[in-house]
Order: sequence, then C-alpha cells, then structure tokens
Amino acid sequence: MNQQQFFDKWQRFKEVLLISLLGAIPTIVFGPKLRNLLYRFIFAEIGVSVYIQNGVEFLGTDCIEIGNGVHIFKGVRINARGHENNRVCLEKGVAIERNVDIGCLDNTSIEIAQDTFIGPGVSITGPGNIKIGKRCLIASHSGIFANNHNFADPLKYIADQGITRQGIVIGDDCWLGHGVTVLDGVTIGEGSVIGAGAVVTKDIPPFSIAVGVPAKVVRKRVSKQLINPRESEMKLTKF
Repeated sequence: MNQQQFFDKWQRFKEVLLISLLGAIPTIVFGPKLRNLLYRFIFAEIGVSVYIQNGVEFLGTDCIEIGNGVHIFKGVRINARGHENNRVCLEKGVAIERNVDIGCLDNTSIEIAQDTFIGPGVSITGPGNIKIGKRCLIASHSGIFANNHNFADPLKYIADQGITRQGIVIGDDCWLGHGVTVLDGVTIGEGSVIGAGAVVTKDIPPFSIAVGVPAKVVRKRVSKQLINPRESEMKLTKF
C-alpha cells in the first residue's frame, strides 16, 4: 500500500466513524452543534453557524466545502467520491431542503452560490460541471443532470455506449418551478424564470420566462431598453 492509498483509507475511516457517530444525533440533543464542531476534521472546509440535521449522508467529505450559515436538512445525500479532483461547494447561506441528492460521479465540480435555496427532492448530478448562481430558487423535485447517454448503436446496450458531459450553468437570481428538468449543455441566463414541469434542452437568455416541453421563451422580464435592472438601480444611487 503506497502513501496515497493509506491516506485515502484513513480519510474514509474518519469519515465513516464521525458520520456514523454524529450523523444520527437528534437536533434536540445538540446534534447540529456537535456536527458543526467535529466535522471540521473530515471536510475540506466548513464554516461557522452551519446547521446539519440528523440523517444527512456525506461521501468524500475531503472534497466538500461548506460556507458560513449553510443549512442542510434530513435525508440529504451529498456524494463527492469518485475522483480526487471532485469538488462540491456550498457557499454562504445556501439551504438544502430534505431528500436532496447531489452527486459528482467522476472529475466533477458542483458549485451552489450564496443564499441559493434547493427545494425538497431535487437531484443535482454530474459528471459534467454544474454551477448554480446566487440567490436562486430551485423548487421541489427538479432535476439538474449534467450528462447524457449515447445511444446511436442499436446493437449495443445503451449502458455500454458511454456518456457525454458538457456541463450546466444557471445564472444568479433564477427561479426554477416545481419539477423542472435541466439537461446537459444548457446555460440559463441570469434572472430567468422556468415554469413548472418544463424540460430545458437549450440555452435560455437572461431575464426570460420559459415554459413547456421542450422549454421555450414566452416573454422577457425586462424591456429592450432595460437589459439589467440591477445595473440601472446602481447607476441611480450614484446621483
């Protein structure tokens, strides 16, 4: 066994031990405070005032970064195992509701920016890189899937034909309604709203409202003269 293999096994042992001992301690018995204190020994980074409920599963904690004030609720599973370059980053103020599944698979970066809310039952899966911007609202049972199966050869099992991985970008201040599906290779521009049940297969321009299967832009949230209302507000405050 070489030094790297020993380190990996030692890290996995610490991870299993601490999560097994601390992961099930109920909230009413100071569970979140104990987890916030002792998980520092296994995570790549963990901030202050982090609230992790009991029943949360972590894998590959040395590749997981958790910012200040992050809330993670029961039934969440975050898996960063599979490659030494994997990275899951939850920035300051992110809230991950119950039964969310976040998985890297292979050589993947998943970033969820400041103050974004991820609703119950959402699935966020690599191996393509995924970046979700600041103050987004991702409603329950949505799916963000940064991979696609090849299926061109009918003589082979689809599972044996490999996958493509282009990645997904969701800009700041986006709202994805209930049950939205975002497929690989898509960029959703800042300030966009995606209607419930939509399947996003192509890029959505900033400040758009898109609905349907596949999702199509039905109107813009701003006029042609006012491309970015935040920039205009900033200009007005200077005078």
